[in-house]
Amino acid sequence: MLVAMAAKSPFGRVILVGGPESLLAERAVTEILQRVRTEAPAVEISTMDAVRLDGQKLAEITSPSLFSTERAAVITDLANLPPELVDPVAAMAAHPVPDLALVLVHGGGNKGKALLDKVKKAGAEVVDAPAAKAWELPQFVSAEVRRGGGAIDQPAAQFLVEAVGHDLRALAAAVSQLIADNEERSISVDLVRRYFAGRSEVTSFAVADAALAGRTGVAMEQLRWALSTGVAPVLVTSALASGLRGLGKLVTAAPGMGDTELAREVGVPPWKLKSMRPQARGWDQSGIAHALKAVAAADAEVKGAANDAAFALERAVLSVARARTS
Repeated sequence: MLVAMAAKSPFGRVILVGGPESLLAERAVTEILQRVRTEAPAVEISTMDAVRLDGQKLAEITSPSLFSTERAAVITDLANLPPELVDPVAAMAAHPVPDLALVLVHGGGNKGKALLDKVKKAGAEVVDAPAAKAWELPQFVSAEVRRGGGAIDQPAAQFLVEAVGHDLRALAAAVSQLIADNEERSISVDLVRRYFAGRSEVTSFAVADAALAGRTGVAMEQLRWALSTGVAPVLVTSALASGLRGLGKLVTAAPGMGDTELAREVGVPPWKLKSMRPQARGWDQSGIAHALKAVAAADAEVKGAANDAAFALERAVLSVARARTS
């Protein structure tokens, strides 16, 4: 799903990482920066959202510093680059700075397409991070297990997808947990069932679906059961965030799209729209933004910022419910 980079120096190049799958995009950027540090351990690295840039800041993060000849700059959320910086960034792609590794990250969609076209035409290297298709997910799971030094057969990979859902970040977290807790590092259907299949196959996505639909009591009940049956807290925050991002794309989508086109825009399989449409009636952009902040805070807490992961998740579910407009 992710197009690999050519094995050459990252300096003197502009690399465009584009596509809606944030996990793949983050991994691509991480790989680039690892190679940057390997080649130039003293390199100075700057990361900044495009919306925060102006001419002075762009020059600052792309020019040689007092402390290192080499620099690396990562500009995220490229779709929101200020219009006056489109030509300067495109010019960098056309004439790369020898000691600079410039990474541009675009989340997919049509916004900022003019800049993308200019950067690609100028010769920037493109690394794709496309949304995963449903049939690719078991392959992703198998690759993720191999990446972690484990083994899994096709039935177990398929069962993990059915138990955890279609979010790559949630699947990656599930694989990580299964490998870490399994001395033999071999994942079977029985092991997946023991970790991720509870009453009525309650999973992190079942919790998220109930919360986003406004069924707070059901969401809290399923959350407690999911945690009691071994579902990792990080999978719940990942599912909530994934669901909210999907609803955000759905409520802002242009009217008149067919299901296939709309599903592609939202980044879900067409059958998922059937359950998302009723959820979307209770949300607007402000509510989604508020809910995402609450989920981001809970995600930090379950990863170590707080002692009680269950309490953090319950508070996040309640915050998501309060963020709904109806």
